[in-house]
Amino acid sequence: MSAETPSHAAASSHENRLAHETSPYLLQHKHNPVDWWPWGPDALAEAQRTNRPILLSVGYAACHWCHVMAHESFEDDATARVMNELFVNIKVDREERPDIDHIYMSALHHLGEQGGWPLTMFLTPAGEPVWGGTYFPNTTRYGRPSFLDVMREVSRIFREEPANIAHNRDALMQKLAERARPAEKVTIGPRELDSAAAAVGRAFDPVNGGFRGAPKFPQCPMLEMLWRAYARRHDNRFAEIVELTLERMSDGGIYDHLGGGFSRYSVDEKWLVPHFEKMLYDNAQLLELLALAADRSAKPIFATRARETVAWLTREMTTREGAFAASLDADSEGEEGKFYVWSLAEIEQVLGQEDAALLARHYDVTAAGNFEGHNILNRLQRAPSDDATENRLASMRASLLAMRDLRVRPGLDDKVLADWNGLMIAALVNAGLMLDEPTWIDLAKRAFALIAGAMTRGDRLGHSWRNGKLLFPGLSSDFAAMIRAALALHEATDERGYLDQAVAWQRAFDRHYADAANGGYFITADDAAGLVVRPKSTTDDALPNPHGLTAQNLVRLAAYTGDDAWRTQADALFDALLPAAAENLYSHLSLLNGLDLRLRAAELVAIGDDATQLAAAALRLPFIDRIVLRAGHPDELPPQHPARAAFASRAASALLVCVGERCSLPVTQAEKIADAVAAMRA
Repeated sequence: MSAETPSHAAASSHENRLAHETSPYLLQHKHNPVDWWPWGPDALAEAQRTNRPILLSVGYAACHWCHVMAHESFEDDATARVMNELFVNIKVDREERPDIDHIYMSALHHLGEQGGWPLTMFLTPAGEPVWGGTYFPNTTRYGRPSFLDVMREVSRIFREEPANIAHNRDALMQKLAERARPAEKVTIGPRELDSAAAAVGRAFDPVNGGFRGAPKFPQCPMLEMLWRAYARRHDNRFAEIVELTLERMSDGGIYDHLGGGFSRYSVDEKWLVPHFEKMLYDNAQLLELLALAADRSAKPIFATRARETVAWLTREMTTREGAFAASLDADSEGEEGKFYVWSLAEIEQVLGQEDAALLARHYDVTAAGNFEGHNILNRLQRAPSDDATENRLASMRASLLAMRDLRVRPGLDDKVLADWNGLMIAALVNAGLMLDEPTWIDLAKRAFALIAGAMTRGDRLGHSWRNGKLLFPGLSSDFAAMIRAALALHEATDERGYLDQAVAWQRAFDRHYADAANGGYFITADDAAGLVVRPKSTTDDALPNPHGLTAQNLVRLAAYTGDDAWRTQADALFDALLPAAAENLYSHLSLLNGLDLRLRAAELVAIGDDATQLAAAALRLPFIDRIVLRAGHPDELPPQHPARAAFASRAASALLVCVGERCSLPVTQAEKIADAVAAMRA
């Protein structure tokens, strides 16, 4: 694809004035039905002659969301008719005319709006800035007005209130806010996400973390929601709530201080006494949260617990074939927790009195016990310590673990569930990238290979596998979680096979599970037998709801394939489900997490000889809101990906950062990527 080729084929062979320009970016728009003018005295004279305001659109060839807005609006005949009727439309290449870009980008900042490209500004016929923004969607959604609504309201203000145009920004914004949130339509956007997160934060226990009272469950989608609020609002209080919860859990008895891994929940408000069963899905979700906390916090406990949990997974939960078992029972010898608890005398027998006394001081061990006459090891009341002491304690824990392994073990449920494995595979990839643990990605690849081989029939997944027997067909949760796993592996390895598998599974999922009448997905396949009705659920339970995972998958598929049809499908999913979510936001947190990704994902596309190095730096950013692609040459990207044209005229390696439908200038230094993303989100 040449630099002069539009990112999408134009519907008409008509050429506008841009056909006479030399800028590759302007030439990409020469077939738009918009009556574009290049910047110059002729365009300004036309605006003054016709007394029409100016619609100024500034972009550049490597700007992904410039291409998206072009496809949605500038290539659309109906939108172009409104533009041509109401405005004199001027298109500018910001790389060709950085002076013009600087003037109007500065004006946008002075108006209190976020900057970025595409830059969309409305000017008086004399070229004076009045108001603007960046990308405008072609339809009203997520609390943002449509491009058509924006244009019509701006034009109305110019026509009906010309004497007060400089003072009417507030009135304009009020009208647009009303159009963005029509009374007859449920609207959930950043404002509603922030309000929901603030309400959740107020309900958390300020001493112990988690929801106030007992019992306490990890509630990982809720913790992720709070973390996303921290990232979205730059408000450390949200991250501190999550970190407090994770730290208290990591010190509490809900965590296995000898063997690693978290139990299902705590029966008390302090995370001391667990229900001792260990579930694969809890530990998968907690592993990701620990990695996020470790990346932000200077406290080593988060990375330590993550590594100990993966050690437990490898030692006790990995099947011969390389996938992951479902759960460990709470009971052994008919008694809950017997395998895990200790008396002081047992510890003294293993360690001797001196070491036992040291361990007892740090792990809340007494002769009377802290649980029905026994001791659950915990560090909820941390005694002062140093590196030498911690090394001694680590040696003692290893001795106790070796002795514990001689006890009658709890039952292991070694069936392989596709959905629970999918959660763990993605967690190993995401946490492995952030904590620099490449062997975790190898674990994930091995488990994925087993499921993609033994647990599939054609392009369809089964649900449960044990001793060579497959329960088929699978559930919606199996597709959602395994597609997520495939996309995580594709991002980490850049191996095309994982993306191809994700696309194939998503198409099979759409074919056999979609609710064509009401939107969303049924839990069971259209050819599943034995049920009088096909169940459907949009709410979270112990696992994140498949709709929330699918929403994220579709957003990522759009980025990896360059096919905006996936993003359109994600928007349709939100349109179908957000009205139900609005009635009870706190039961739909995984869906809201998917919406957050849709609104603010950082899409990072690295191209050129240094693409691997640039992508490696990008992959160190938090995984919850970044999407990383890389290619040695633009032609290696998917055929329909807009970055193929965007990078066609660049000889040097570069990385493009797009956040919230706005794109940065290309970044050429790996150490500047995090700053570029932060600047786009500022």
